[in-house]
Amino acid sequence: MESILKNRPALEHAVWQAAEVAGYLWQKGWAERNGGNITLNITEYVDDEIRALPAISEPIAIGMHLPMLKGCYFYCKGTQKRMRDLARWPMDNGSIIRILDDCEHYEIIADNPVMPTSEAPAHLSVHNYLLEKGSPCRASLHTHPIELIALTHNKAFLEKDVATRTLWSMIPETKAFCPRGLGIIPYELPGSVMLAEATIRELDDYDVVMWEKHGVFAVDVDIMSAFDQVDVLNKSALIYVAAKSMGFEPDGMSDEQMAEMTRAFNLPK
Repeated sequence: MESILKNRPALEHAVWQAAEVAGYLWQKGWAERNGGNITLNITEYVDDEIRALPAISEPIAIGMHLPMLKGCYFYCKGTQKRMRDLARWPMDNGSIIRILDDCEHYEIIADNPVMPTSEAPAHLSVHNYLLEKGSPCRASLHTHPIELIALTHNKAFLEKDVATRTLWSMIPETKAFCPRGLGIIPYELPGSVMLAEATIRELDDYDVVMWEKHGVFAVDVDIMSAFDQVDVLNKSALIYVAAKSMGFEPDGMSDEQMAEMTRAFNLPK
C-alpha cells in the first residue's frame, strides 16, 4: 500500500520534519526509550482524497469533548514507539488520525494502525485551545531536557518566573528567542486531565511549559520551531549547571542589561 505522503510534498515535509526533530531529541538524550511525544495539526495539508479514506481502526475515545477539532487531522507519535525509530521511519512509528464529528472520538486513517500515545488526549486538548484562541501554532512537543528537569528539583525554581529570569540572564539570545519565558507547573500525574488543564492555563502566558520533575511541553507554528525554543532554554540551563559545577553561582546578566535587550529587540516586558 502506498504511503499517504506520496505526491503530497507539504504533508511529507511536515512529517519528515517531525522525524528530524525526533532524531535531535534522541541525540541530545532527551528521549530515552519511548519518552516524549509529537503531535502535528496537519489539517491544512488534507485534500479530498484523504478525507475520503476509510478508517483503519475502530473509533477511539478521547475522553473529553473538543469542539474546535471537528474535521481536523493530526500526525501523532505512536504508543511505546521510540523517537530514535520515528526519526528513521515516521509512518511506522506514528499515524495520521481524523477527529470524528462528535468531537469526542478519533480514528486512524494512515499509514498503519499505530495507536497514538496515552498523552494524545492531553495534546489534542491543547490543540483545541490553540484553535479556540486563533493561535497560528500547529505543533506540540513533549520531551525530557536533562538540565531543565534538574532545575525543577530545586524548589526555588518552582516559584513564578524565577527559572525564566535565571535562564534569560545566562546568555542574551535566550530572551530574544524565548521572549515569553518558561511556565512552571507543579507535579501532576503524567497524561492526566489535571496536567492538561494546567498546561492550557500556562499557555496563556508562555509558549514553553515546564512540568516539575518530568519534562517540557512546547507549542509553535511548526515542530522545528517548538524544538528550537526548548533547545535555547536548555542551553541556558546547561550554562547555569556548568557554572555551578565549577563551584560558583553565575552572575547572570544584570537588570540593566536585560532591559537594554528588551528595548533593542522590542521584546515583551
